[in-house]
Amino acid sequence: MRIRGAVALVTGASSGIGRATALRLAGAGALVLAHGRDAARLADVAEQTGGIALTADLADPVAARWLAVQAVQAAGQVDIVVNNAGFGWAGRFEDMPGPTSEALIATNLTAPIELTRALLPALLARGSGHLMYVTSIAGRTGVAGEAVYAAAKAGLDTFAESLRLELHGTGVEVGVFVPGVVRTAFFDRRGQPYDRRWPRPLPVEQVADAVVQAIATGRAERYAPGWLRLPVALRGVLPGGYRRLAARFGGTSGG
Repeated sequence: MRIRGAVALVTGASSGIGRATALRLAGAGALVLAHGRDAARLADVAEQTGGIALTADLADPVAARWLAVQAVQAAGQVDIVVNNAGFGWAGRFEDMPGPTSEALIATNLTAPIELTRALLPALLARGSGHLMYVTSIAGRTGVAGEAVYAAAKAGLDTFAESLRLELHGTGVEVGVFVPGVVRTAFFDRRGQPYDRRWPRPLPVEQVADAVVQAIATGRAERYAPGWLRLPVALRGVLPGGYRRLAARFGGTSGG
């Protein structure tokens, strides 16, 4: 995918992976449409990227459609979509408030699907574009204490993989980015800070570089760090052994 001169919509761009990715895409020559909920932070991102801020809460069922309309009105078209917006919640499932579960699924799973539904026809008509979905290692392996978050990310993962098969030969590329532990505010916001000595959180700038590189090269899948493929492979080949290890050591998602 040619990034220079492209219009890139990045959801969840007010902080974390989204913000760093927006900065990297702008540095590569894209016009960035930065989405988020925090208007002040978005204004800062827009200023640094020379892009456009679009504020919306994707937990709202109609927000994704609204965002698609605003993006096209602001820039004429969208060539790259980085579906990154999301949040987590940590704790036992029986303690999770119902509204939190609904908002988490809406933001992490439903919104990317609806945003894709709204923007895909124009991409297909032009015969080019890139849809990137930021998932999580939690969606590949499952994580104790994050059942709903892991389920939402697994759903997004499978949606992206299925869509890639459907769009083969159309010129529209689909990529999945699977992060592990990233040095962002994700863990504080989910209500439980990250306190493990290993794995060490990756710098968010390094992760953003990997996202942009995956878009530029058209890679179908990218892990950060790359060794995360190993527990996923172990789960597939030796599910019993993997579950015993997971039960002993637990798991953790990224952010």
